[in-house]
Amino acid sequence: MEERVKDIDEKIEEQKDGKPPKPSKDPKKKWDARAVLDKFGALFGLIGLSVILTILAPSFITVDNLMNVARQASINALLSLGMLLPIITAGIDLSVGSILALSIVLGGIVTVSWGMTPVVGLIVLLLAGAAAGLINGLLLTKLRLPHPFISTLGTMNVYRGLALIVTGASPIFGFPLLINYVGQESINIVPVSFILVIIVAVLMHVFLNRTATGRYIYAIGGNKEAARLSGIPVDRVLIIVYTVSGFMAALGGLVLIGRTNSASPIAGLTYELDAIAAVIIGGASFFGGVGTVVGTLIGALIIAVLRNGLNLIGTSSDLQTVVIGIVIILAVYVDVLRRKGTKK
Repeated sequence: MEERVKDIDEKIEEQKDGKPPKPSKDPKKKWDARAVLDKFGALFGLIGLSVILTILAPSFITVDNLMNVARQASINALLSLGMLLPIITAGIDLSVGSILALSIVLGGIVTVSWGMTPVVGLIVLLLAGAAAGLINGLLLTKLRLPHPFISTLGTMNVYRGLALIVTGASPIFGFPLLINYVGQESINIVPVSFILVIIVAVLMHVFLNRTATGRYIYAIGGNKEAARLSGIPVDRVLIIVYTVSGFMAALGGLVLIGRTNSASPIAGLTYELDAIAAVIIGGASFFGGVGTVVGTLIGALIIAVLRNGLNLIGTSSDLQTVVIGIVIILAVYVDVLRRKGTKK
């Protein structure tokens, strides 16, 4: 309403000066290229990257390799879907790699070392991830720390240390089929792990867009203090956000167990970086309030496609790390430009 009044006032002043009034802008008729890029930029990037890699390595586009990409993307996709929530709230979770490691070794101790049923081991694994995330949320909200970077940086080391202590720094092998199934098996040619990713993504989309808590998450990212003043239970929502992030890290660990048939206390090192990269590449903003499930999935696929393609063309793992780092910097830079454009 205020903008409309302002436009009318400007037209009146222009008429007083003898200038013809500017034509009114109809937002329905305006085609905004920036909006299109914001919405479909990650998808265009994935398509373009796939075309380039197909030219450089024709084996990239084979069905077997594409299913391999889906399998490789599954772990990062699950962690990224969990990471999306803290980033929407203008936060971050640096501990997801360590939560993954602690969850799987606890599940391994219960199932392999103690010989309990796989169902109990599975429950322990998932609850351990959720509990670790809950602790992150409580530390952030109850200690009133200025940013989750601090709390999750601390718990990243705590959880990793605990994983090393309880296992004596030794991996655990020999998991039963029930625990290996998700990361190991396929239905026809589609990996079960990727089917799990799709199911979780649908549930996450519904959670963010069709529930009050999901709307609160975006509101907190847009303006935390305004959200608090409007009656949103900010602390409770943040606790839920970090609990879900921890649970998703444990779910990613379950897939990792199936792929390796082992649980190592050093598993998940730097996984948080790939998860952050996928979320930002997918269009989310470090400044909060922006991010989608579809964009995050595309971001995770871009990371997986990039790693797979670089392997196919014979690129060393060290150079791959450099390339991924450059992609992260470019994604953050695009986020900054997008924010400046929005302000204008």
